[in-house]
Amino acid sequence: MTPEEVEAIERATIAAVSPRAVREIGGWIVALDAGTIRRAASAAPLRHDLIADPAVLDAIEAAFASEGLRPAVRLCDAPALESVRAELLRRGYRSEQPTLVKTAAVADMRAVSRAAPADMLHRPDEAWASVFTGEGFDPIDGAHRVAALSRSADAAYGAVREGGTTLAVGVAAFGHGWASVHGMRTSKARRGEGLAGRVLAGLAEACAARDVAKVFLQVEEANAPARALYRRAGFRPVWRYFYWSKG
Repeated sequence: MTPEEVEAIERATIAAVSPRAVREIGGWIVALDAGTIRRAASAAPLRHDLIADPAVLDAIEAAFASEGLRPAVRLCDAPALESVRAELLRRGYRSEQPTLVKTAAVADMRAVSRAAPADMLHRPDEAWASVFTGEGFDPIDGAHRVAALSRSADAAYGAVREGGTTLAVGVAAFGHGWASVHGMRTSKARRGEGLAGRVLAGLAEACAARDVAKVFLQVEEANAPARALYRRAGFRPVWRYFYWSKG
């Protein structure tokens, strides 16, 4: 991807998860939040060719400390960032949770399901939020995600409903020329029925209504079912990152 696209995706990511505070330090965007969303509580370079600057990393660590937070970094595994990885290792950081950034054309995402697309909400309601805290999900993490995604400055909220019950949800956030997909959740008892595909289809229609043609999402590399769904929806990996934190 071009440097401009990388920067736009990083900025759009932070806008979507709406951390309580954001700073920019020496070419990094630093998200500062006490919740459970790691993207909202980590620093990431705005380019994939930055050279390690110990003074910049000192300032990033100080920013986390000023908010009473443990420093964390979200770093692409691009070869040009090797000096940054080496400096993090020197400081005692370790990497974990490999995660893929994937992009797709909105038209391809819409084609993932032939069933009726999800209903779209301008704001999340209680039924939408309840999916995040239902069986099989961590209620504390779910509450943090609902709060963060509800704060998104510009977003559409998808919901598949049946008989007054919300079964599957997701969010499309808009910014910096992109749409981004977040918060994909399906009730435990109804997984494997194609409901998540209907959510993606509904979100794609919301994107098309805004004339947004390109979309991205982030998925843990170990999440094989989600990766398979996104592959069917036309998503292809553009980079991989790891979270880095001190042990």
